Amino acid sequence: MRFSWRPLKANKGYLKWTVRLGVLLAVMAIASFSILLAAAKLAGPMEIPASKPAVFFDNRQQQMGKWQDSNTQWVSIKNISPFIKMATLSVEDRRFFQHHGFDLRRIAGSALIDLRSFSKAEGASTITMQYAKNLFLTNDRTWQRKAAEMFYTLRLEMNESKKDILEGYLNTIYYGEGAYGIEAAAKTYFNKNAGDLTLAESSMLAGIPNAPSLYSPFLHNDEAKRRQKTVLDTMVESGFLTKKQEKAVYSAPVRLVRGQEKTPQEAPYFQDAVRQELTEKLHFNQKELASGGLKVYTTLNSNAQQAAEYWVRKTIPASSDLQTALIALDPKTGGIAAMVGGRDYQKSPYNRAVSAERAPGSAFKPFLYYAALQNGFTPATLLKSTPTMFTFDNGRATYTPNNFGGYYANGAITMAQALALSDNIFAVKTHLAIGMGKLVEAAKLAGITSPLEAVPSLALGSEPVSVLEMARGYATFANEGARIDPEFITKVTDSRGRVLYEWHPEKKQVLNKQASFVLSQMMTGIFDNRLNGYTKVTGGTVANMLTHTMAAKTGSTPTDSWMAGFTPNLVSVVWVGYDKGETINTYPDGSYAKEIWTHFMESLLDGTPGNSFTPPEGVVSVSIDPKSGLLASARCPGRPTYFVKGTEPTTYCSGTRNNPDAKPTPQKKGLLYRLFHWW
Repeated sequence: MRFSWRPLKANKGYLKWTVRLGVLLAVMAIASFSILLAAAKLAGPMEIPASKPAVFFDNRQQQMGKWQDSNTQWVSIKNISPFIKMATLSVEDRRFFQHHGFDLRRIAGSALIDLRSFSKAEGASTITMQYAKNLFLTNDRTWQRKAAEMFYTLRLEMNESKKDILEGYLNTIYYGEGAYGIEAAAKTYFNKNAGDLTLAESSMLAGIPNAPSLYSPFLHNDEAKRRQKTVLDTMVESGFLTKKQEKAVYSAPVRLVRGQEKTPQEAPYFQDAVRQELTEKLHFNQKELASGGLKVYTTLNSNAQQAAEYWVRKTIPASSDLQTALIALDPKTGGIAAMVGGRDYQKSPYNRAVSAERAPGSAFKPFLYYAALQNGFTPATLLKSTPTMFTFDNGRATYTPNNFGGYYANGAITMAQALALSDNIFAVKTHLAIGMGKLVEAAKLAGITSPLEAVPSLALGSEPVSVLEMARGYATFANEGARIDPEFITKVTDSRGRVLYEWHPEKKQVLNKQASFVLSQMMTGIFDNRLNGYTKVTGGTVANMLTHTMAAKTGSTPTDSWMAGFTPNLVSVVWVGYDKGETINTYPDGSYAKEIWTHFMESLLDGTPGNSFTPPEGVVSVSIDPKSGLLASARCPGRPTYFVKGTEPTTYCSGTRNNPDAKPTPQKKGLLYRLFHWW
C-alpha cells in the first residue's frame, strides 16, 4: 500500500504561514498598544467635561424639560457605603485592583465564551473602561471609538488612583429614574444617603446600571430581584459573602421609598417616554444625554397636554383611588400629541399609557367588525340577539356570554346597531362565523402587538393590551387602513446644531381602505339615538356634548373602563381603572373614561369643521332603516349608512320587521342566511 506525503507538506506550509501571520498581528498589536501607551502618558491628566444636559422641546420648539442630570450629586468615596463598593466590584469588575485598566484574563474568558456561543454573549469592560466611555465617548460601534476608549482608559489609569477612579465611576454611572451617581440613586430609591445603604439595598442598586429600565424596582420589581440575586452570587464568588449570608440578604425585604426628586412640571410621563426612546431606541448613551448639549425636539402639543391633564383632574374626584391613562396622536404621522400615564406623577411615575396592559372589553370590537366586513358581512347584516350558549373546539367546550344588564333584542338586529349597542351575542356569533383567526389577523395588521389567543371571548376584548397599542390600532382605521408607528421624537441635534437623528413618518397600507371607512362610519353610531333599540347606544350619555362627528367605541370589564375614538386628524384613547384590578362601579366610575375622552376631543377640535370624514372611492351612502337593514321607505325612517360599493341593500323596507325580505341581499342563500336561521 502506498501513501502520499504531499498533503502533509501542504499542511506544514499552511501552518507555517499561519504562525507567521499570527506573529505579525501580535507585533502590530503590541506596537499599536505601545503608541497608545506613549500618547496617554504624554497627554497627562484629563479634565472632566462640564455638564450640559439634553434639552427637550415641544412641537412649537418651546422648551419643556431636560435630561435629569441635575439629579447628579457627587459624594466622596469615604462617604459611600462599603456594601455598594463590594457589590459593584463583584458584579462589574472583581479584579479592579489587580489590573491596569484592561482585565486580560476576563477578556480571554469572554472571547472563549463568545466563540463557543457564536455570538457576543459576554462583555469584558472594566470599571475604568466604563468610566472613560461614560465621560468622553459616544455609543458608536467603530474601531475609532474603541481606540479612543483604550486611550482614555490608559490616561485614567496612569493619572488617577484606583480609589479616585472608583469614586468617579460610582458618581457618574446611571441608575435609572433620572439618577446619576450613587448618592442620587440612594435618595431616589430609598430616600437616604449613599453612606447609609444596607447590604440588601446595595446589592439591588449595583445591578441596575446593566439595564436601568429593565432593572428599576419601581417599574419591574421581579426583574430587579432576579438581578439582585445575580449580584449576590458574584459577591459570594468574590469572597465578600458566605452562602448563608447571601440567603439571608436576599430574603430581607427591601423597602422602596421614593425620594423627593424634582418632578418635571410639564408632561412628566411623556418626558419619561422620551428619555426611554433616546436610550433604548435611538441608542444615545448616558454621557451624551447628560453632558453633550443635545437638543431633543418632540411631538408634544402643549395645548393638548394641558387639556388632557385638566380633564383628568376635573373628572375624577381627588378622593378616588382610580387611576387613568390617556394617549392622543396624529393618525397621519403617528406623532404623540399628549400623554397621561397616571393621576399624580410624584406619587406614581409608573406609566400606565405604555407599560400597563388591561383587557379592552368592547373597545376591541372594531377589529372584529372590520374582519367581518372583509368576510361577507355588511352594516345591514342581521343576526339574532338572544341568550346563547356557544360550542367550540369541536364541541368539547362551551361559552355563554351575556349582554350588559341582561338585556337582549330577542330578535334580529343589524351589525351597525349591534356595534352601537355593544351587543355581545352578535359579536361572538360574528367571531365564530368568520373564523376566530380572522380577528387576530385584523388586530395584528392594525397595530396590536400583544399576544392574542383565538378564543370566543376575544370578540369581547378579553386579551390585555396597552393604551398605546389601542391608539395605534384605531389610528389605522382613522387613516383608512394605513398603519403608522407612534413617535415621540422628531429630531435630535448636537450642541453645534448638527442633526444626529431626524424622524420621517412612514405609512403602510395594511387594511382595505373602503372597509376601514365603512367601519369608521359604523363607529359614529354609538352617538346616534336613531340606533337605540332594546337598550340605548353606548355613547348616548355624552352625545349631547359633541359638536363634531367622531368615530368611537366604549369598552368595559368588571375592572376596566375604556373610551377610544377618532376623527381623521386626531385619535385618543382613555382608560380608567384601579392598579390592583379592583372592581369598578358602573356609575359614576364607569362613566369617567367617556367624559374625559369627550371633553378632551371637543376641546382640541374647537374651531375645526364639524365633519372631516371624506369617503374614498368605492363606497356609497344609502338611507337604511336601522331596524330591518333594508332601504328606507315612507313606512321606515332611514339613517344614512355607508357600504362598500356593491354590498348595499337593494330591497326597500315594507314596514314589517324581520319579514322574509329582510335578509341581506348579497348573502341571501349563503353563510349569513344559514347563520340567521341557526342562531
